[in-house]
Amino acid sequence: MKTQSQIKQTSFHPTRGFIYNYQKLVKDTVIPYQYEVLNDRAEDAPKSHVIQNFINAANVLRGKDKGDGFYGMVFQDSDAGKWLEAVAYSLSIFPDEKMEANADALIDLMAAAQDANGYLDTYFIIENQEKRWTNLLEAHELYCAGHLLEGACAYYEATGKRKFLDVMTKYVEHIYDVFINEKKEGYPGHPEIELALLKLYELTGNEHALALAEHFINVRGVDPFYYEKEVKSRDWIVWGSDATNHRYQQSHEPVRDFKEATGHAVRAVYLYTAMAHLASRTNDAELLAACKRLWKNITECQMYITGGIGSTVHGEAFSVNYDLPNDTAYAETCASIGLMFFASKMLENEIDGKYGDVMEQAFYNTVLAGMELDGKRFFYVNPLESIPGIAEETATRKHDLTRRPGWYACACCPPNAARLISSFGKYAYGENASTAFCHMFAAGTVDFENGLHVECSTEYPYDFTVNYEVTGHNTLAIRIPAWSKNTTIRINGLACTLPLEKGYLYLPVEGKASVTIELDSTPRIMYPSAKVPALTGYGCVMRGPLVYCFEGVDNDNDVLSLKLRNDAPITVLEEGSMLPSMVAKHRISDAKLKEQLCGATKLRVPATRITVSEALYSDEAPTSVNCDAIAIPYYTWCNREKSQMRVWLPLH
Repeated sequence: MKTQSQIKQTSFHPTRGFIYNYQKLVKDTVIPYQYEVLNDRAEDAPKSHVIQNFINAANVLRGKDKGDGFYGMVFQDSDAGKWLEAVAYSLSIFPDEKMEANADALIDLMAAAQDANGYLDTYFIIENQEKRWTNLLEAHELYCAGHLLEGACAYYEATGKRKFLDVMTKYVEHIYDVFINEKKEGYPGHPEIELALLKLYELTGNEHALALAEHFINVRGVDPFYYEKEVKSRDWIVWGSDATNHRYQQSHEPVRDFKEATGHAVRAVYLYTAMAHLASRTNDAELLAACKRLWKNITECQMYITGGIGSTVHGEAFSVNYDLPNDTAYAETCASIGLMFFASKMLENEIDGKYGDVMEQAFYNTVLAGMELDGKRFFYVNPLESIPGIAEETATRKHDLTRRPGWYACACCPPNAARLISSFGKYAYGENASTAFCHMFAAGTVDFENGLHVECSTEYPYDFTVNYEVTGHNTLAIRIPAWSKNTTIRINGLACTLPLEKGYLYLPVEGKASVTIELDSTPRIMYPSAKVPALTGYGCVMRGPLVYCFEGVDNDNDVLSLKLRNDAPITVLEEGSMLPSMVAKHRISDAKLKEQLCGATKLRVPATRITVSEALYSDEAPTSVNCDAIAIPYYTWCNREKSQMRVWLPLH
């Protein structure tokens, strides 16, 4: 079985193309905007108070006035951790003195807010010191610690500066004392710290971090009634969460017995990511078997075609198998980011193209749809159908917004998207001693520790030719997506036919090699399983990894009367993609660029438009006429005027 580890973030250097443009957008727009939000200086954004919370906590520890106290969600500190992590990844590819100085200043504030014993959580320093570690179900102390720890690891790796890492290592030692030495019962209500502890272990070899990660994973669900006992032992709540809903908390049984993905979707995939990571480091076959069962259940029974997961608004959760409604979908941006984390760690256990296929599917569709093309507005929820006047207006669809907000009081998704996009290279490439792996296509250079140097050039996902110039002595492995039915491979200019091993092409390199992959660019209609009741008789359109949708603004302001035909070819209309970071070069206004969807490729799709009676119900048969419908990439929807949107259309 071939396995690998992620490359270091500093090993990948983007040069041009789609991923470079998005990473530049995050650096130039998203990270500075989010810094203004954290400082409560962003116009039209809800108050964040994140940075002020750290200032107030430091004052409390020094016996000073707490100022205006703590404000925000109990997990507000986590926004700072994710912002610093995004900064770290961005600095590793785009050095920026001002950004680094802002990060250092925030780290100084966080260090000043750390209690003498290592504890660092502003909610429990400013207002509730006596309540620490008494509400693992709801209070998110370990969740916040995890995000701060991930930020510290990334910042040290990017800059070599130890201050934040030392702060968080001290906090880890405090947590170790509480849960290992003092044997406090319990496990995180929101899994996150497990995967962060494993990152610290990978980076520094900290054995206490590994032991803590193993502890939290191993004890989870052994006592499924822990949270119920915890509720009875305290006299305070945050939200009043139902401690008896064991499946929602992923505490219904020990993790090695898990068979189906259940409960809060983000918490679930964060936990599964840590399980997969631990399995890869400890060769735990039983834990890996559980991860494989969970992966199969998610991707074969509970995942939208966009890579969205967690179909119900009730608890932001997995529902049941095949319950995948379009118009009430939740499909949280963070959940698809977590699915990418899970896929990446499964690749560290076994090299199989199915993991890279889903990682790519989630990124190019739900993850990117979570952010407006100019990087200034964000979706938390990603429906596959949106009808203004119904979406956002009715009780069952209040969560499905028709415009992206600028920020959220619960702001987990925007900084999560920023850190994922900035660290794309860690997911696109991996290696072991004998092989360099290309899991996703990203233009740039990669210096692998195993000796290979790879230069990738491509305009993917709108152009389907990927070129690699490789130097060194080792093996290069390239994932060939399962959707590419006709792939041409050229080595040193000569076409060749080579077998794939679980979706990967393995090429020995001795000195130098030029490799060209020409993937299938043919648009295709996708058909759902008959087990999905919401999709009976429907089809949708894909090209490469991109799911397409139909917006009213391109289709006479009416997508509800369209049916999809499969008796004629789909036509590619436009080529080329750019982002607002290229506005100056092209002398196009930001608004005009969004109106043009940043040059995204559109498709002309054979369709039928039906005409029916104006009556609510009628015995008069509808008439129909053949027409062409215009489809756009799903991630670009809701960037122009408000209009209807559908991914799936009924088949003619």
